[in-house]
Amino acid sequence: MRKVAIYGKGGIGKSTTTQNTVAGLSEMGRKVMVVGCDPKADSTRLLLGGLSQKTVLDTLRAEGEDVDLEDIRKVGFNGTICVESGGPEPGVGCAGRGIITSINLLEQLGAYAESEKLDYAFYDVLGDVVCGGFAMPIREGKAKEIYIVVSGEMMAMYAANNICKGIVKFAEAGGVRLGGLICNSRKVDNEQEMIEAFAQQLGTHMIHFVPRDNVVQKAEINRKTVIEFDPANSQADEYRTLAKKIEENKMHVVPNPMSTDDLEKLLIKHGLAD
Repeated sequence: MRKVAIYGKGGIGKSTTTQNTVAGLSEMGRKVMVVGCDPKADSTRLLLGGLSQKTVLDTLRAEGEDVDLEDIRKVGFNGTICVESGGPEPGVGCAGRGIITSINLLEQLGAYAESEKLDYAFYDVLGDVVCGGFAMPIREGKAKEIYIVVSGEMMAMYAANNICKGIVKFAEAGGVRLGGLICNSRKVDNEQEMIEAFAQQLGTHMIHFVPRDNVVQKAEINRKTVIEFDPANSQADEYRTLAKKIEENKMHVVPNPMSTDDLEKLLIKHGLAD
């Protein structure tokens, strides 16, 4: 079983990218579990057709420790298994604790057991690697492959660079590696060229460039992945291609994060400043 975590700046499209990629893998016959690690609990919404899922933390608060595996997971599109960690009540506690609690509980209940025959476990993680909870998939080796969703926007690249610093910190102890950058296009000038150059500086590759297309929003409004909403659409093929590239990816590296000065020089060189 491959354990994959998707990181990136808040609002960059991690959840959309994760769910559409998982839909592509499911079409390939892969059995995938998605663990949403965002307190908003919206990491599996498209796979479940918008169906509200009770989070792990809400279940524990309501039912105590006597919880079965089926109490905290649901089956979504094409047999995908969906779990939402959830978070504390607003204003109380660290949101990252939900990740720690959820993954530990899933392990205790046998969600990763060989009998489950999982090909992948995907973690859709908030990009704040400063928080210990959000860094948990990296820190404790829960995920071995990291993919960072990025765009040509300055703050998205800063966030990706900082996430790489987190990977470096925990790479030796946890064995985690960077699998590549996924460019979720914002139609920034020279975007593909810029992300390819950024990836090269980090010592990795841009595994796929996902073009911007309004069909993604239309699918989300209809509470579906693009692959389910409009399977013949070219954007659905983009996600299928990304899924195949992840399946076939052999490039897993300890990244070489850039200094802030060098990152800014790269941004200037590729046209983000006059």
